[in-house]
Amino acid sequence: MIEFAEWGYYGLFLASFLAATVVPFSSEVIFSAMVLGGKLNPWTCVFVATAGNWGGGMTSYYIGRLGKLEWIEKYLRIKKEKLDEFIAKFHRYGEWFVFFSFVPFIGDVIAVAAGFLRGRWDVVAFAMLLGKFVRYVIWMYINGLFL
Repeated sequence: MIEFAEWGYYGLFLASFLAATVVPFSSEVIFSAMVLGGKLNPWTCVFVATAGNWGGGMTSYYIGRLGKLEWIEKYLRIKKEKLDEFIAKFHRYGEWFVFFSFVPFIGDVIAVAAGFLRGRWDVVAFAMLLGKFVRYVIWMYINGLFL
C-alpha cells in the first residue's frame, strides 16, 4: 500500500486527488494523519487537500464531458425535447448542486453528471472548489486539528 504520509504535502495532494475520483478511500483519514502524525500545518493541509480533491473532482467532470447526450436518447429512450428541457433546468438550478460533490459515494456521480450534462465550467469549478474547501475546514475544526 502507498504510504502517503511519507510524502508529506505531495502525498496529501495525491491522496485527495485520487479520493475525488472513483478510487474508493477517504482523504479525511489521510488529512488527519498528516496533521496529527506528520505535524504538518493544518491550514496548509486544508489548501493542499482542497486543491487535490478539486483536481480529482474536475477530472471526473471532464470524464463526464466525454459522454454523448445522444446516448441518453438512444439507450434510455428519452425524447430530445424532454432532455433539452431537463438540461435547461440543470443549467438554471443544478450546477450549484456540484457544491455537494464532496459527499461520499454520490459526489463522484454528481461531478460526472455535471460534465455529462454540459455544466458551465466556471460555475461547476467554483461550486466544487467551495464545497471541497468547506469540507476540509469543517473536518479540521471537528477534529480539533486547528491547534
